[in-house]
Amino acid sequence: MTVQELVQRWADAERREDSAAIADLLADDFVGVGPLGFVLTRDQWLVRFRNGLINRAFAVEEPQVHEHGGTAAIVVGVLAQETSFQGGDNSGRFRVTLAAVRPADRWLLASAHIGPLQSPPAPPSP
Repeated sequence: MTVQELVQRWADAERREDSAAIADLLADDFVGVGPLGFVLTRDQWLVRFRNGLINRAFAVEEPQVHEHGGTAAIVVGVLAQETSFQGGDNSGRFRVTLAAVRPADRWLLASAHIGPLQSPPAPPSP
């Protein structure tokens, strides 16, 4: 599996809310950072669906893969999601940075950082 395939499988598993499939793709020491800055351990990430997270759509767009020596990679892209948490809408487009590691024979996600995606400021008026 390539890093690109790892990202696609992760996004597909998130969209399906498949915690078992997600667990198979995360490193044991995975850390996730949500769009509001909260930090989740691997175990906390995996119980989000039981705690009220609903993904109706979840895709990583424009992924840029930067491999480092065949054992680490950084992926920068745009996360497009239709999501709600405990009834509140969290849908939108976010910047996503993923860290992947290859400790043995396959790639795993070590970290996901989801943050705001803002348009550039408007040029100053004349």
